[in-house]
Amino acid sequence: MPPTYLTPEGAKKLSDELRQLLSVERPKTVQEVADAAAQGDRSENAEYIYGKKRLREIDRRVRFLTKRLESAVVVQPGAQTGNVVRFGATVEVEDEDGNRKSYLLVGPDESDPAEGKLSFQSPIGRALLKRKVGDVVVVQRPAGEIELEILSVRYG
Repeated sequence: MPPTYLTPEGAKKLSDELRQLLSVERPKTVQEVADAAAQGDRSENAEYIYGKKRLREIDRRVRFLTKRLESAVVVQPGAQTGNVVRFGATVEVEDEDGNRKSYLLVGPDESDPAEGKLSFQSPIGRALLKRKVGDVVVVQRPAGEIELEILSVRYG
């Protein structure tokens, strides 16, 4: 399995979710299933059937998060310097129309475009990686190509 690159915040978020599932959600759901099973006939017991389904979903998510965290490589953005775009960089770009945007390059598990957090594997992320201040990159989008000029690169 290839490594999962995460920022410290992303690693904390995934481990917090795992801890929540194991210490709160799963025990609560197990108790609900046990209570529903105690009511008798399980074949038409909607609470029991739903509870078992929810338990499978929780277990699936726990396995996924555990594997992700086991293969995680936590990258400290503050330890990097320079004007070359790498994982964890905050990159300010300007498009052809003069619109400026700032993107933080993160792992796919932490991606949130609405907050300006882009996966380094996204089309924009791939175009920006290993470029430096002053470079102009071309990004392929469904709406067509767009050129972005890198104005600044910050870490930390």
